[in-house]
Amino acid sequence: MSKKILFVVNVDWFFISHRLIIAEKAMLNGFEVFVACQNTGRSDEIIEKGINFINLTISRSGTNPLLELSTLISIYKIYNNLKPDIVHHVTLKPIIYGSLISKLTNIKTVVNAVSGLGYTFTKNRGGLVQKLIVQLLRFVFNRKHLTVIFQNDDDQNLFKELNIISKDNKIVKIKGSGVDLNKFKQLPYPSFDIIKIILPIRMVWDKGVKELRKASEILKEKYNEKIQFILIGLADVDNKAGVPASYLNEWQDGSYVKWIGYQKDMVEVYRNSHLVVLPSYREGMPKTLIEACAVGRAIITTDAIGCKECVDEGINGFKVPVYSTKELAQAIEKLILNNELLIQMGNRSRYKAENEFNVDKVIDTHLKIYNNLNKV
Repeated sequence: MSKKILFVVNVDWFFISHRLIIAEKAMLNGFEVFVACQNTGRSDEIIEKGINFINLTISRSGTNPLLELSTLISIYKIYNNLKPDIVHHVTLKPIIYGSLISKLTNIKTVVNAVSGLGYTFTKNRGGLVQKLIVQLLRFVFNRKHLTVIFQNDDDQNLFKELNIISKDNKIVKIKGSGVDLNKFKQLPYPSFDIIKIILPIRMVWDKGVKELRKASEILKEKYNEKIQFILIGLADVDNKAGVPASYLNEWQDGSYVKWIGYQKDMVEVYRNSHLVVLPSYREGMPKTLIEACAVGRAIITTDAIGCKECVDEGINGFKVPVYSTKELAQAIEKLILNNELLIQMGNRSRYKAENEFNVDKVIDTHLKIYNNLNKV
């Protein structure tokens, strides 16, 4: 009889972009796979892969007590009815809620993937909510047969400093969700007549949207005819730090700055770009920068947790201080004035992806985790 793995994440699109390929490989290795998350309209893409989909209403940043209690009850019913052999929680709220319910329903083997610490842990938001989250994490991590996946050393060290990690936990370091190097091949550059600088993100303030806008304004008078900023992604209305569509529409002018929203074919997006920018405040390991490395594009990002691991300074891009605008503009200017450097850094990005971000290594590590837990 096949062993059951249940993935619990916030939303369907995140599962598709970050965990779908791992789930597919788990099925090929004899596991029956289920995913519980909120259906935003893309559940069919999961179901057509042969994965069992369970619609779970879970607010990514909501704090309404009645809605949160309803989510907890829903998770309890799923765990109690399904009785999975392994539960894999991804992101902070599923980790806390799912780990708590797994204790109540006596699920023995759990994987908690810390893919960034989100809104509450950025910009020194250290109030009552953060203290409550830390207390809950200490409680739910205090158990046997729990594997914790970290994407960067900083998050792992923070969990240790806050005494969240238990001596019974097994720690595994995986650099992000990896990238398919066959799908995201090194791409040739488009014409250098206009240098296209892309920001491929969910549009939230913590990704550095305001800082990039200010940097673009610094550069506009001098380079209006030379460069183009392209914003790729939806306004994230469900996030407390979401950037309003009105702000993005006010910023774009259709030529120097364009906001083109969500794009399903990211390979084509990267193909039509020269430079990828992500001035984020904090990440786990940003998928967009890993993909940017794979397709061979230079990167400008911050020295923030998660971002800094994707750039070797001066080798495949530049790192600037978090919240900076002048330094961000200067880094962009260095690259838009030097096509040879852009190409050279792009080649080094591809080399970095091949050595550090290959999804095959990520999949193998996950399968080892599942198989080891399967023996418990």
